[in-house]
Amino acid sequence: MDKLGAMEAFVRVVKAGNFSRAAESMGIAKASLTRQVQMLEAEVRTPLLNRTTRRMTMTEAGTAYYERAVQVLADIEEMEGSILDDVKATPRGRLRVDVGATVGHFLIIPALAEFHRKYPDITIDLGVSDRPVDLIGDNVDCVIRGGEVTDQSVIARNLGRLSMVIAVSPEYAKEHGLPTDPEDLEHQHRVVNYFSHRTGRTDAWRLERDGEMTEFRPRHVLAINDSTSNILAGLNGLGVIRTTTVAASSYLQSGRLLRVLPEWTVPALPIHIVYPSNRRHGARLRVFVDWIVELFRQTEETLRKHSLSLADRREVPSARTLG
Repeated sequence: MDKLGAMEAFVRVVKAGNFSRAAESMGIAKASLTRQVQMLEAEVRTPLLNRTTRRMTMTEAGTAYYERAVQVLADIEEMEGSILDDVKATPRGRLRVDVGATVGHFLIIPALAEFHRKYPDITIDLGVSDRPVDLIGDNVDCVIRGGEVTDQSVIARNLGRLSMVIAVSPEYAKEHGLPTDPEDLEHQHRVVNYFSHRTGRTDAWRLERDGEMTEFRPRHVLAINDSTSNILAGLNGLGVIRTTTVAASSYLQSGRLLRVLPEWTVPALPIHIVYPSNRRHGARLRVFVDWIVELFRQTEETLRKHSLSLADRREVPSARTLG
């Protein structure tokens, strides 16, 4: 029996949800695929799948086998890809990358065409979500996330810090005016806040000015757990938002968002690219990490220029000047 072939067949069946779709994706007959899985079950001497006419589920042993099989196949792919990289000096293969929504939508996806021009033989499976992922359990090669990294079992490369701004739409400003002090945000204005995937709690807002610091948890009209939706809420006049300059920059320049309380600083968000320390890292991951580092460096320079141009404005338009 081709054990690796049978293992891959079993994994494909589980991912597809049934034998028919798995066989179609592999370009083989359903009967052949069924035979491979049956031979694998005979080899391990226990059923891996529960089959009925309506549904298919994994047995307890099947679940354990599936988790290990996914990792084994990924390790083999990594090993073969690394050998090919060394032989052909051309990084190739699949990368599973997971990024936060803001960084994915406003930074990485717009630049990926450039990456693929440089490395046409690298395939990227990109997960875009603010939800935390398990690097090992989800078989992810690397993640890009904001915040501090405390897990000692991973390698974290610092990409810099994402600056933050507070902003509203012109429509909101016309109807409600603009906050002139942090207390206005706490007591008078409609605020769109962000809540944690893990705890369900909304964020506290922290603002600093000339050594003065204030922290409060505003009453929100809407709380969101997706950073792109946060921007959309602000653009549609739902309230005052706190967001990254990466996400807001083009809207601030076009006037679709107005920066408020510009004299107050929102603490910047540290951001890292993180990957497992116990996995061999092939050339495709190395070149991707290097490309990400350079992308963030260039973006930081661009945003610094934009921040200077925004700071050069004598005043932020008020509700009165907006008509």
